[in-house]
Amino acid sequence: MSRVGRKAIPLPAGVTLELVDRTVKVKGPKGELRYRLLPGLELEIEDSEARVVQNATDKTASAMWGLTRALINNMVVGVNEGYKKVLEIQGTGYRAELKGSTLVLHLGYSHAIEFPIPKGINTQIEGSKISFDSIDKQLVGQVAADVRSFRPPEPYKGKGVRYLGEQVRTKAGKSAAT
Repeated sequence: MSRVGRKAIPLPAGVTLELVDRTVKVKGPKGELRYRLLPGLELEIEDSEARVVQNATDKTASAMWGLTRALINNMVVGVNEGYKKVLEIQGTGYRAELKGSTLVLHLGYSHAIEFPIPKGINTQIEGSKISFDSIDKQLVGQVAADVRSFRPPEPYKGKGVRYLGEQVRTKAGKSAAT
């Protein structure tokens, strides 16, 4: 049985959680998110906490119990605090700029890469750092991963786009024959 699914979801002050037609709506100071409950799962809402309850004994409901609890908890944290990912660009001539809702990346290719920023993501560029923040954890992580995939850090000089604080193991280059 799921240990994650058994845990209660704490509801901080200012966050409301409601269930309408198997759709969970979470409202908070930063915005609103929705999630459609899967069959075999129910949501019990008390005054300051909520619990995901399994009402079927099939494998699918059992497998999705902990996932559903984690997703709803991420929604509660997102509308209350938000999520943020920071990328760092390293390399001579590598740079990024914002043009409206498009992120333009110059990463050593013969052309600039234009990446349209999805709705709901706030983007800021400070020097060689690009920060993405939003209330949706999955969206922030996916956008950061997509931007990083244009030029992941290479193992010899470490040039490329990396997460802030990411350690890149560098390899020794060719050594001259003696």
